[in-house]
This record gives sequence, structure tokens and C-alpha cells, in this order.
Amino acid sequence: MFLCCWLVLGALFPATLSINPGVKVRLTEKGIEYGRQLGMADMQQKLNSIQVPDFSGKQRVSPIGKVQYNLSNIRVLKVGIPKSSVDLVPGTGVRMSIGDAFISLNGNWRVKYLRIIKHSGSFELNVNGLSIATTISIKTDETGRPAVSSDSCSAAVGSAKVKFHGGASWLYNLFTRFIDKALRNAIQKQICPRATTVVSDLNPQLKTLNVLAKVDKYAEIEYSMVSSPTVLKSSIDLSLKGEFYNIGKHQEPPFSPAAFNLPPQNNNMLYIGMSAFTVNSAAFVYNNAGVLSLSITDDMIPKSSPIRLNTITFGVIIPEIAKQFPGLMMKLLVKMEKTPTLTFEPNNATVQATTTVTAFAIQPNSTLSPLFVLNLEASVSARMFVSEMKLAAAVTLNKMDLTLDKSNVGDFQVSALNSILQGVFKLVVIPTVNVQLAKGYPLPTIGKMKLMNTQLDVLKDYILIGTDVQFS
Repeated sequence: MFLCCWLVLGALFPATLSINPGVKVRLTEKGIEYGRQLGMADMQQKLNSIQVPDFSGKQRVSPIGKVQYNLSNIRVLKVGIPKSSVDLVPGTGVRMSIGDAFISLNGNWRVKYLRIIKHSGSFELNVNGLSIATTISIKTDETGRPAVSSDSCSAAVGSAKVKFHGGASWLYNLFTRFIDKALRNAIQKQICPRATTVVSDLNPQLKTLNVLAKVDKYAEIEYSMVSSPTVLKSSIDLSLKGEFYNIGKHQEPPFSPAAFNLPPQNNNMLYIGMSAFTVNSAAFVYNNAGVLSLSITDDMIPKSSPIRLNTITFGVIIPEIAKQFPGLMMKLLVKMEKTPTLTFEPNNATVQATTTVTAFAIQPNSTLSPLFVLNLEASVSARMFVSEMKLAAAVTLNKMDLTLDKSNVGDFQVSALNSILQGVFKLVVIPTVNVQLAKGYPLPTIGKMKLMNTQLDVLKDYILIGTDVQFS
């Protein structure tokens, strides 16, 4: 499974677009070792399925003469793979090797000689010194996902020893070398097809790669490869597009991903670097969808809060409101004027947002009377975290600056509204945003992948997720 997920993905992959990736993935030696363990478990199962067909023959044995023999019901009892390795060939691909493996089998035998004499019994076969070497190549299928194949395979059997029981076992011992050779050849022919199957079995799993992952009804994120992976001596670096799009409309944002390099860390199996470009492309998509606006009414503010959205509260600061619209409830429309921008600095993620806040008085017949429009520049800090297989976040308000854009209730000191609007943002806007951010968006995954021992660091221009991986 893990070979399917990242190790094999790092083999030979044709280049696609020559652009900087929004997301980088690194498989370390620790991850490769985990992949080797799972790969060998699969290989052991395949070797356990070896089926040696019944076979018979004739052999002249002195001084008896010609002997007819038959071997049947041959089945595998035990398979051992004490030595194995999965090695990266820098700039090329992946090589899987097995050495000193063994297979134990048993079966039944029958013999006939001197025309009328017949004997039967059982036998044991121990195949030792089994070695396998295979290389793996990968290409893109019609869906843009990787498809793997075994590029080459070689297998050799060091020795095969047969021990017979029952009947005229002494007779078989006279021509064991002939039986050994026949059984060894029959088994050796089975090995490379099994190894090839181990590789080809990965393709159904590779088809689960979320090249285009739906986030919600507005957005999806693309994780297609933008270049061939960099295969090094002890790691593989994968470059993914990592860009959000509006569903059904792939419009490029007016900014591009900047180049970034993953640090030389190897404590975890897998590292995922996600650039500020990926997150900012999400903001671009949601702003295009028109969902970065929020209407706020008094019933959204906790009853325990002294801040109320009515003309009484605002009339204390702006007397004309209380004079023109006495005793009415109010409504605030917070609208994003341009796409918010997120920046990553070491241990700090900050979002800058430019919005307008339009205040209305709600008339008894539910019509809205515009009162004033404020320009608002806000700065919020973002805490990023991994939740299951998604990247999520929570924001807190740092500061906000207000200026008056238009007023229908005369001039007033905008700064006097600062504490009220800060309270509204902290009580309504920030919690509403956090509910959405907590839902998260999918990370690149294959199959039934689970992240363990996950850590997240904010670095210059990107975040780094270090994690171990487990497959069920």
C-alpha cells in the first residue's frame, strides 16, 4: 500500500507543466522503510500462492531400469523473506530486491517400476537461496494519475532439496537430483509473475489519488503533478499543483506560486510543504464565489453582551441615528472588497483583509434604510492545524482600522465606533469564520491513509507538515 502511495509515485513520472508547485511532498528513508515492510508482506502473500502443477516423468535407475514417477498435490507450507531492500536510483526510479528467501512445500508421490511394482508416499521440498530483483517504472494514465508496471524482473533459486517418506523412498533417493531440478524450475517460473502482480496490484490504489478533491459546493483543489519527481539517494520530492478552483470554472488567480525548498528533515516518514499560494488561491476562489460577505443582526450577538445592534446603542455615538430612526434594530453588512492575503513568516501566519461595513436601520416593514459605510482594514492571526486528513485553521483578530466612506446621518468620529465594531467582530465575525475554517480542506492522499505523530510548523512563505503514515 505505501509503495503504492508515495514510493512508487516517486519512480519514473513524465513532466507536465513547468511551473512552481504550490505543494511539495517528501518521502524520507523512514517512509521508504515502512513501504518496504508493507511491500514484503504483500510479496510474501504472493509467494504463498505459488501453485506447482502435478507432473510426472520417467527416469532410468540402475539396476532396476526405467522408473515412472508422479508428483501431485504440491502446496506451499511456509515462505520466509529474511533479507529485502527497496532502493532509490537517483534520477531514475525504484529497485526492489529480495535475498536468501526460502519456500517450504510438501506433496504426494507415486512410482511404478518393473511393470508391476507400485509404491506411494509423501515428500517435502525446501527451496533455499531464493533471490528476486525488480525495477518499477511509472507513467500517466488517461485520468492524469500514475500507473505502474514492472520494468524488469529476475529470479533465481539457489537450491531445492527433496526428502521422500513412505514406500520405496530409497528408490527416489537414487534420482533426487532429477526431481530437484524439475521442482526448482517449476517454482522459479512462478516467481517473477508473482512479483509483477505485486506491482500491478498497486494500480487500483493509485487511481484513488485525489488529483481533484472537492472541498465544498464552491471549491475544489487540484493536486496534479507539475514536474517529474526528484529521486535522490535517500528521499523523493514530489511537486504538486496545489491550487484551488471554483467548481466547474478553472480561473487562474492574478498571482503565481513562489519557489520554496523543503528543509533537510527526516524524523517523519512524510513531509508536506504547503505554500502561501495554495491558501491565497482558496481566498481568491471564495471571493469570486461571493461568499466572503456576512450580514449581521442583533440575534447573532450573545444575549449576555452589552453590545446591541440597535439605534439606541449607535445613537449614543451618532445622535442623528437616534433622532432619525428611534427605537429600531440595525443590520451590518460586512463585504470583502478584495481578495484577502495570507503571509507566512516563521511561527506566524497573518491575513490582511480589506472590507466595507454598511450599517442599516431596519424599518417596521423590514425595509433597510442605509446609515453609513465604513472602510475597514483588518489583520488577523491564523493558527493552522491538521485534523484527520485535512488542513484546518482558526483565526483571531489582531487589529482593525476604520475610515468613513459615506454617511447619511451626518459627520461623526469614526474612532468612537471602534470598540463596538471590534466587539461585533470578536463575537460574530471571527467565530463564524472559524466554523468554516475548522471544516478544513483535503490534503493529498491515496487509499485508506491515516496520518500519525503529525507536527505543523509555519516557515517563511510556507507551512511544513511532518507526519508518519499508516494504511489500513
